[in-house]
Amino acid sequence: MQKLKSQPDKQGHFGPYGGMFVPETLMSALQELTAEYDRARKDSKFKRELDYYLREYAGRPTRLYFAERLTRELGGAKIYLKREDMLHTGAHKINNCLGQVLLARRLGKRRIIAETGAGQHGVATATVAAMFGMECVIYMGEVDMARQALNVYRMRLLGSKVVGVSAGQRTLKEAISEAMRDWTTNVRTTHYILGSALGSHPYPMMVRDFQSCIGREARRQILAKEGRLPDAIVACVGGGSNSIGIFHPFLADKKVQLIGVEAGGRGIRPGDHAARFAGGSLGVLQGTRTYVLQNTDGQIELTHSVSAGLDYAAVGPEHAWLRDLKRIEYTYATDDEALRAFRFLAEKEGIIPALESAHAVAHTMKLAPKMKKRQIVIINLSGRGDKDVQQVAEIVKL
Repeated sequence: MQKLKSQPDKQGHFGPYGGMFVPETLMSALQELTAEYDRARKDSKFKRELDYYLREYAGRPTRLYFAERLTRELGGAKIYLKREDMLHTGAHKINNCLGQVLLARRLGKRRIIAETGAGQHGVATATVAAMFGMECVIYMGEVDMARQALNVYRMRLLGSKVVGVSAGQRTLKEAISEAMRDWTTNVRTTHYILGSALGSHPYPMMVRDFQSCIGREARRQILAKEGRLPDAIVACVGGGSNSIGIFHPFLADKKVQLIGVEAGGRGIRPGDHAARFAGGSLGVLQGTRTYVLQNTDGQIELTHSVSAGLDYAAVGPEHAWLRDLKRIEYTYATDDEALRAFRFLAEKEGIIPALESAHAVAHTMKLAPKMKKRQIVIINLSGRGDKDVQQVAEIVKL
């Protein structure tokens, strides 16, 4: 395995992945953001302020919970849940949004835009914009607006404008495209809070850094509870922010198996899934070079997942690099497996996970029984399932 580097190069490349593939009109804004983030990350006052809001407003640290009944039901390894679902707004997204809104304020930007798929990033963005008194516009595909109607209402209740996107597949990819068009037009007054570890540099690096609090906490907590590191960590992978957030502080620990779970949808056939490593190839999409679901002509394929937050045609560039280095193993769970896991965790632990997180639970349901009882698995429970209950109720009849 090649030596792992914690930072991309100056152009934002993780090996052959990443970069800054954007219109010329955005280059100055990205360079300004890169420079300001570099200053902020070295600024003790910025770090103290971010830590304050993460603790006092968002609710960190989140618990590392021993899922005793889930462990007993599955047999095999001990299972812990990293409870990001307990954060204010219901998911890990608030970690990144707090960091970026503080950067926006440093940059003198008073208008915030964002994209959202499952709605959790949109809610977190609307939340921090409301707290800091900023104008906020959130772009969301019309398909996602229908399946995440509760989160649409929450965003509007928080004072944000939600703009439905009717182009293309009307999901996350199109929402990102509309947000980028807005940013190109309003770049002097507006900061774009991108929600995952993807897009142009510096976003993959910056979002990863803001989410790495998950892994740093999990590391301290498992050492306190078990006196050693886990044998495996499992997290779902859409763009990849929750997963890189928990994985990154463990990258140097070669004995800790890191497993990212993509959306297998209805199966690995074009248009039926969003598993980029299972069915994708190297390409460029929305600012970055990475694994993309595309046809032989380079046209982006349709995607599908029962979970709106995983329904995207590309994956974060650092994930692609870490896969090449064989440091992280990537697999997928199908819609049916995720729905079974959604119900299983609810019944066995009284915890309703987000459909995104249910993909990680689904893989653990296959992994844990094959492991020894003294071994340990951590699942990153990236969000709670309140937003998904109505959608699941229409699919699964009780």
